[in-house]
Amino acid sequence: MNALFEDAGKFLAGRVLSEAESSMQVELDSGKRVKVKAANVLLKFDKPAPAVLIAEGQRLAEEIDLDLAWEFAPEGEFGFADLARDYFDAGAGTSHQAAALFRLFGAPHYFRRMGRGQFRKAPEDIVKAALLAIEKKAQLAAQIEGWAAELVAGRCPQPVREQLYKILFKPDKNAPEYKAVVDAAKKAQRAPLDLLVAAGAIDSPYQFHWRRFLFEQFPKGAGFPASLVAPEIRDELPLAEGVRAFSIDDSATTEIDDALSVQGLGSGTIVFGVHIAAPALAIQPDSAVDKVARERFSTVYMPGWKLTMLPDEVVQSYTLQEGRDCPAVSLYVTMDEATLEVKSSVTKLERVPIVANLRHDRLDAVVTEAALSGEAPADFDFAPELAFGWRLARHLKAQREVVRGKPENFNRPDYNFRLVDADGQPPSAPPDGRETVVISERRRGAPLDTIVAEAMILANNTWGGWLAELGVPGIYRSQASMAPGVKVRMSTKALPHAGMGVAHYTWATSPLRRYVDLVNQWQIIACARHGRTAALAAHFKPKDTALFAIISGFDAAYSAYNGFQNGIERYWTLRWLQQNGVTELDCAAMKDGLVRADTLPLVLRAVGADGLPRGARVRVRLGEPDLLTLEIGGSVIARLDDPTRSDDDAVIEDEAEEGAEAAATGLALAIDVADADAPAAADGGAAPAA
Repeated sequence: MNALFEDAGKFLAGRVLSEAESSMQVELDSGKRVKVKAANVLLKFDKPAPAVLIAEGQRLAEEIDLDLAWEFAPEGEFGFADLARDYFDAGAGTSHQAAALFRLFGAPHYFRRMGRGQFRKAPEDIVKAALLAIEKKAQLAAQIEGWAAELVAGRCPQPVREQLYKILFKPDKNAPEYKAVVDAAKKAQRAPLDLLVAAGAIDSPYQFHWRRFLFEQFPKGAGFPASLVAPEIRDELPLAEGVRAFSIDDSATTEIDDALSVQGLGSGTIVFGVHIAAPALAIQPDSAVDKVARERFSTVYMPGWKLTMLPDEVVQSYTLQEGRDCPAVSLYVTMDEATLEVKSSVTKLERVPIVANLRHDRLDAVVTEAALSGEAPADFDFAPELAFGWRLARHLKAQREVVRGKPENFNRPDYNFRLVDADGQPPSAPPDGRETVVISERRRGAPLDTIVAEAMILANNTWGGWLAELGVPGIYRSQASMAPGVKVRMSTKALPHAGMGVAHYTWATSPLRRYVDLVNQWQIIACARHGRTAALAAHFKPKDTALFAIISGFDAAYSAYNGFQNGIERYWTLRWLQQNGVTELDCAAMKDGLVRADTLPLVLRAVGADGLPRGARVRVRLGEPDLLTLEIGGSVIARLDDPTRSDDDAVIEDEAEEGAEAAATGLALAIDVADADAPAAADGGAAPAA
């Protein structure tokens, strides 16, 4: 005797070796013996052979018309043998009964399983809905197959093009567009990105990087609401007396947040002023303008373009424009002119006369250390004020370096990127990647840079301490130590910043460009207005959860913006290599086979650099840059310094090397071709098996 039984959703058949009350021993055609519960046995038979029964049943099952079977089936509960007799004939044999069982079991949208070999017809509306779903699924599968075929043939279907960045970076792995790309990559035996490039899905490498950034960070678009207007500052602010303030920025800067002033030169007592644009006097928390600023968190910078945190019309209402008396939050630090000892500081809300907007690119060449120290002529505006600012900046920097325990090293330069079109003009719209790029070196620690940097550190340190003294919460930046791996963190606690060498440090000097600074300015204004009772009047109270949410959101956005800026600057660096036909560079060895170019902001992996001491000087022959993945390789062709030197001879800057490996790594995609191998869920449950 033989038996047909169900085992884990599959139908098996074999010869019965022994039978007890609740189970039987069955031998399969493979020779394997299994113990089967009596409740799982659906059919006992002598003929045909088990394998023949399974094969014949599967063949006959395919011939059963489900619509017709559903019509023939009884209204109540019925067994598979009953359907076989109704559908085939009253004498339906074992093979026909097995066929009915297989067909019923494989069509849950027509027949519901009620127990051991028992079924019930599904309601008509359920059947229709299920059939419609099956038809849609079949159509979708055909659509996916068609799109995949187009991609393999070198054409990109429009739906795939529209979902390109989602497919590559934030995929819905059940989406048909994603499945089409994965299937096509599998069939063509090509990497997804290569496949899409060949199919014309990507217009240009630059547009690819730009649109990816907009997709990830500005999914609703980078424009501002048309109705957004700058609220007026209604405070009756006094005019700062005797102040001639000047700002120092690049020519491209429109968001002029800060300016400086110096009073009392030659009198023995100096009043050094740091004046910060005051949008927080007008923009209120939770207002329309505030919501836009909070959604963006910061201005996004890139070569030739920027996405500002606030609309230009709003920025121009509060920027420190020369020739105007601009509302400002001013910090005045009174100090001894000879010793630079700080006597006192005071914060005022006032209108400040902005006499000039000085520009780095026009003055860096003339405002030199020699000119500021009197060793060379100082033929430029605000020479006495800048000379004092330079003296003060060096003094403040030296004080911080004592706290840091070591001097700040600026061994590597910063770089300026300038884009020009075919007419030599800067782009008036977002670049398209075809512009000519000019990269110039700007040595960090230049006098004007240092003057501004130290003035801002002074203000941020002073205001941070003031907020803490008055018990008013703010957003601080801190670093527990300068040990490797200890990062700068943001919190609401006034903790030391080891890297800066200060006891507490806020960001409050760029409220037109960074949302954290705007938040801190609200708190500082409360302190200026209310003094010791400021904690009661400030918008953000101690332990305010909104501050923690702002920190979290700002950290994420700022990190993403910096990542994009670094990536797009790498793009333009690779373009510079192409435009200038550069095939070799002098570099310094880093760790793990990486090298850093001497005259470009470029880190790459070079064959032959492994094992070299860090800081070793080498000549590297470059490979072909890939503007899409931002990858470029190279090989060391010569050692330029003493080959007997070791790591101990190198000046190693761990902080400078942090993240270098990531900079040299190619594009990371979220698409996985292995998804094409994932089994699809069967419409009708388990298939019969011998």
